[in-house]
Amino acid sequence: MFVKILLVLIFVAVAVGVGIYCRHYTKTVDGFVLGGRKVGPWMSAFAYGTSYFSAVVFVGYAGQFGFKYGLAATWAGIGNAILGSLLAWWVLGPRTREMTHRLKAATMPEFFGKRYSSKALRIAAAAIIFVFLIPYTASVYNGLSRLFGMAFNLPYDWCVLGMAVVTCIYVVVGGYMATVMNDFIQGIVMLLGITAVIVAVLLNNGGFSEAIIGLSQIQAEGTAMQGAYISFFGPDLFNLLGVVILTSLGTWGLPQMVQKFYAIKSSSAVKQGAIISTVFAFVVAGGSYFLGGFGRLYQGQIEYAANGTPIYDSVIPTMLSTLPDLLIGLVIVLVLSASMSTLSSLVLTSSSTLTIDLIKGNVVKDMSEKKQIVCMRVLLVVFVAISAAIALVQYHSSIVFIAQLMGYSWGALAGAFLGPFFWGLYSGRISKAAVWCSFAIGVGLTAVNMCMGFAGTPLIASPINCGALCMLLSLAVVPLVSLVTPAVPFEVNPPTPEGAIDREFARELHGESLPEGPEAVLDA
Repeated sequence: MFVKILLVLIFVAVAVGVGIYCRHYTKTVDGFVLGGRKVGPWMSAFAYGTSYFSAVVFVGYAGQFGFKYGLAATWAGIGNAILGSLLAWWVLGPRTREMTHRLKAATMPEFFGKRYSSKALRIAAAAIIFVFLIPYTASVYNGLSRLFGMAFNLPYDWCVLGMAVVTCIYVVVGGYMATVMNDFIQGIVMLLGITAVIVAVLLNNGGFSEAIIGLSQIQAEGTAMQGAYISFFGPDLFNLLGVVILTSLGTWGLPQMVQKFYAIKSSSAVKQGAIISTVFAFVVAGGSYFLGGFGRLYQGQIEYAANGTPIYDSVIPTMLSTLPDLLIGLVIVLVLSASMSTLSSLVLTSSSTLTIDLIKGNVVKDMSEKKQIVCMRVLLVVFVAISAAIALVQYHSSIVFIAQLMGYSWGALAGAFLGPFFWGLYSGRISKAAVWCSFAIGVGLTAVNMCMGFAGTPLIASPINCGALCMLLSLAVVPLVSLVTPAVPFEVNPPTPEGAIDREFARELHGESLPEGPEAVLDA
């Protein structure tokens, strides 16, 4: 217990210390929200990965889908690495960085507002982000708090409050730069931790071969397939595909993820970040789902609801409870690292969006940079408090699965934003009507399915599949509606001013300190 407490205290001290160290970056709005757009490839890649993977993946998704699909759940981790990381960086990274610089957009709603010349779209996007990031944040609290309860025997409520306080301190003080520096440190912990846990769990089950043999002898429900949980595609390929699409393609339309491309310092850094981020995802996401694939070996020890349904959030904690105390301490810090980085990214995205896109110019007409920063800090605290309150209510209610909350959140956000964001980067023939249609599909289908689910008759049984469908519809609807509605005039690839390419090349060679003016290019 002493070792576990010590590891957590060290983690908290480092996080708060980094926040204090980074406070000088928060003097401007651009510095507070994007770190002055000077973040390098390693920090950007680790920030992307640690924001991507949290307790939601490690505890919720790895536990639930590993238990359902066995080792085939590893495909979700592979999809996260290839589609959610590598292709996202290659396809979106360079164009997002260039266009957000050109439009001077610091948030996704600001991008929509300027790209489509619509204040209404900007306000609507900001409202969607605020509403649907809350359940995602609550789900992160849930997963981490369950692990704390297992390791320290602490009440869930106290775990949630402790996380909320620490998140507030270092994000409010240090802004975006504090989150990416902490993300880098936390990412290293995650890489080491997940590797150690996989090795320990396999050894605890007699080694890899013995664990596979044990898993192969468990009969899957609803299928005559022998060894379903060790098969290539598992017992339920269709629903597994829905998980891969939601968790991989979803990052392309999530504001807290694409914001990492706004802040990266150069196009060469994007190329490096793509490789780093992909390797990180293979180890962390692939490792998490692979670990969850052995959850069936513990089916006699996990918790079950009154109706006999497995409580999936208990699968990973049950697996970990059999490990040595020192390793449990490492796991706690691992998941704490993943979750705190995700929380900080979510609350910073929400507070900056509300301030820049809703309050500034609408509620407060003349808002100085200093007032904007103060407002963002206040909203950070408010957002954390609301999310913590929802997490507590959710824990004591009938909504017991982490994946359920994340599925609704990702489905609505990425279902609304994916098509307008992607096509807005690459096509100059997109209409406002198409963007509104995408917003309506993402939010409308998710909300209807969620309400019908609460009533006991969901439109689509799985919120995961509903979210995946929203994303695919968004990608298809935007160009189709744009064919029959007037496009917003926009030059996606404007003529490059003479000397601009030379200047960009010079800056990448010599750094951001290169002075303005023709002499800079000549000197370079």
